[in-house]
Amino acid sequence: MRYETIQELMDKAREAEGKTFGEIDTTGRIKNVRSKGSLGHIIEESHFGYPINSDARPDFEELGIELKVTPFKKNKNGTYSSKERLVLNMIDYHSEHRYSFETSSFLSKATSMLIMLYQYEPEIPMDDYRIYKSFLNEFSEEDLAVMRQDWETIVTKIKNGEAHLISEADTMYLSACTKGANGSIVRTQPFSDEPAKPRAFSLKASYMSGLIRKYLTPELMESIANQGELNEMSIEELLETRLSPHYGKTLIDLCEETKVPYNPRNKAMIPHVMAKLLGVQKTDLSGIEEFAKANIKFKTVAREPDGKIREHMSFGKVDFENLCQSDWEDSDLYDTFAEQKYLFLEFQYDEEYVPKKKRIPRFVGIRLWNMPLDTIDGELYEMWSEARKVVIEGVELIPMKNRVKNNLPGSKFNQVAHVRSKGADGDDKIRLPDGQWITKQAFWLDRNYIQQILDA
Repeated sequence: MRYETIQELMDKAREAEGKTFGEIDTTGRIKNVRSKGSLGHIIEESHFGYPINSDARPDFEELGIELKVTPFKKNKNGTYSSKERLVLNMIDYHSEHRYSFETSSFLSKATSMLIMLYQYEPEIPMDDYRIYKSFLNEFSEEDLAVMRQDWETIVTKIKNGEAHLISEADTMYLSACTKGANGSIVRTQPFSDEPAKPRAFSLKASYMSGLIRKYLTPELMESIANQGELNEMSIEELLETRLSPHYGKTLIDLCEETKVPYNPRNKAMIPHVMAKLLGVQKTDLSGIEEFAKANIKFKTVAREPDGKIREHMSFGKVDFENLCQSDWEDSDLYDTFAEQKYLFLEFQYDEEYVPKKKRIPRFVGIRLWNMPLDTIDGELYEMWSEARKVVIEGVELIPMKNRVKNNLPGSKFNQVAHVRSKGADGDDKIRLPDGQWITKQAFWLDRNYIQQILDA
């Protein structure tokens, strides 16, 4: 079937809203659905009436519109988020670097997209999944400005012969995700003999979550950017512009300035202060639109008077079941660093550390960072692999005077990452797969590694 106007196409798309895939299917394809990709085929074939194909041209070529059918999920707190990234097209390392952003394969595929949202519910069969919303997506100038920077970051690595070092965490909204049945599949690249994993342009799950919330909920996240600001500067430059006037001020000064009560025991205090300094009313930095869409998480770092860092940095509790059952690229730890950026908020004390003495730090700077891919697949993988091996074979628990030691990879393992306890106390325990109980553990980055990042 041919659609002559965008309005005609959108009217047809909205006819699917409220219907299940079982109700839409007219070919019997739903009986053999084994993957989410097949759900898109049902919409193409049964709802819009055109045959399934692998043509690189837009699905509705006469209108220049691409069809994307993608899942969302409802979170425990009632908010909505994307179930996954939105994959667009494979990157040809040998040709992409010849294009400009305006002629890139990404834009040719994604300039105008008809996006149809269905709710992912793991407890029900796929044929009962329901289409909730259809909308035509055309990127804003602000989002395109960020995506241009992302595309240039990816293409620069290709031009430098570093396609094998591309990481999803390199970029903000547009990423280059790995594609292939397993990690052994590789492709050649034009400026290096080093083979590279096949990758595709995709919109990050965090970016898609922003779109989904925009269309499924009336309230929008707050933005730190004024109209057009992201056309003129990067997100990092925007953060530096907003926050640098406050460097050198004590945390008490910042609390007084933002009218946030000073309470060192309140973990939400610093993100609340920072949000106010950035000009939004949110009490959590994750409520800032640019942070949410770019998957930026914040971490507070405290330096001693000489600039040294005294404490390691934790990155989430160890899920021992996930550790044992997941492959590396499907693991929680891999996702933590391969897809996320971190905004380090640096504070520094004026006085030397004295136990139990309360010290007031000064805000001294920021650093937007993501872990390099060679570190992710190097030292981080080595630590994860060793931890997995120890847990599968059975953790050795060795009673000491005031604690219980174990043989999980500790802070001396490789000077980048390790496992150590992070329980409320010695009684805050979790059961291991072999039935033993252990104090809750977390993954940590070594303080000296954090030091190197901030001093670079």
